[in-house]
Amino acid sequence: MQTLFDALMLILNIIWFVMIAHIIMSWLINFQVLNLRQPLVWQLWNGLSRLLEPIYAPVRNMLPNTGGLDLAPLVVFVIIIILQRLLINNAAAFGY
Repeated sequence: MQTLFDALMLILNIIWFVMIAHIIMSWLINFQVLNLRQPLVWQLWNGLSRLLEPIYAPVRNMLPNTGGLDLAPLVVFVIIIILQRLLINNAAAFGY
């Protein structure tokens, strides 16, 4: 059971860091530091977007329309934090 706990925590941490990279990259694109016409930048952006869109889409469907402000990453961050705290607080069930 410890392996299951470690695997779940690892998955949540990976999602966390991928989301951070996606958010920072979106800022750099919006402030025109990065250009999507560059092949490497486009591939990274497209790959990160494809990874995260299945996570963001259900959250976006539940949130009200806020115009150009996307609150889905913030909500997903909160959900990840809650899941991590639940796992840590119930670590005894996993044999820790």
